[in-house]
Amino acid sequence: MFGDPARDLPQCFAFLLVPEFSMMPVTAAIEPLRIANRLAEKQLYDWRMYSVDGEAVDASNGFTIACSGGLDEIGDRAVVIICGGINVQSHTSRTMINFLRKSARRGADIGSLCTASHVLAAAGLLDEYTCTIHWENIPAFCEDFPEIKVTGSLFEIDRDRFTCAGGTSSIDMMLALIASQHGPELAADVAEQVLHSPIRHHSEHQRMSLPARIGARHPKLVGIIEQMEGNLEEPLSPSILAKQAGLSTRQLERLFRRYLDRSPKRYYLELRLKKARLLLLQTSMSVINVALACGFSSPSHFSKCYRAFYGRTPYRERGIPAVDGEFGQSQAS
Repeated sequence: MFGDPARDLPQCFAFLLVPEFSMMPVTAAIEPLRIANRLAEKQLYDWRMYSVDGEAVDASNGFTIACSGGLDEIGDRAVVIICGGINVQSHTSRTMINFLRKSARRGADIGSLCTASHVLAAAGLLDEYTCTIHWENIPAFCEDFPEIKVTGSLFEIDRDRFTCAGGTSSIDMMLALIASQHGPELAADVAEQVLHSPIRHHSEHQRMSLPARIGARHPKLVGIIEQMEGNLEEPLSPSILAKQAGLSTRQLERLFRRYLDRSPKRYYLELRLKKARLLLLQTSMSVINVALACGFSSPSHFSKCYRAFYGRTPYRERGIPAVDGEFGQSQAS
């Protein structure tokens, strides 16, 4: 189980880089291991970079990272960590999935950074496990894998599977590993070295609090927006939102104009369109199903609103030439 003391030292980590991987969570996972070795004055951990074919891999920031080898060179006792980033679905190959399934059968601890939870899910390795993924990818993940329990936590460790949301959450996950294997004092010392204090618990939420995100702490406004975010597929009417908050519709309108400089109807629409864009870019759902998942009963209305907000139609967002007459209008114009 991930976090149990290693049978042999150093414990080996194989970082499997997916093309366009995000570099920050990878370096944030490696540095605590390096510092733990230095502070312990012995080799507790060892790590190597790998790719499917052993060739160098381009990160999403444009850097090219050399690898120690391909899949067949990853040792049987290595902890396997898949490192994802942009367009992870298109980079998930059958070769990679077969390797992960083979590793699972031999009892390897297998985890993911950032969006690579999608790879583990596609391989069937998160069935009956709890996992997490970057908050921006949660809606698409839930659509693709509705049977898998996904949380908005920084990281999740569930038996021999471990997943983290990316960014600096890799630091917290590795500190949790170090604490469980070599004691909380060493983990605290590592955290101080990387100026990461306090160490965050795995269940802490990835995103900033809603008041911080909207720049306002008005309790009624926050409560209304929470209702909106929880009801994107079946939007609530302004009158219902106002009634739930103990306001009149006019007071609701004034509240949004004062703090967000837009009407509640417009703010709600923008929330739904932003979710729609994530689903268009991160899933293979049809445009019609995306529209329905975001509360648009009319595909033509969805296309019109999307184009007005983003300057392109849903089909153009995916780079797909649309057919004249689609959604009741010419999409090629």
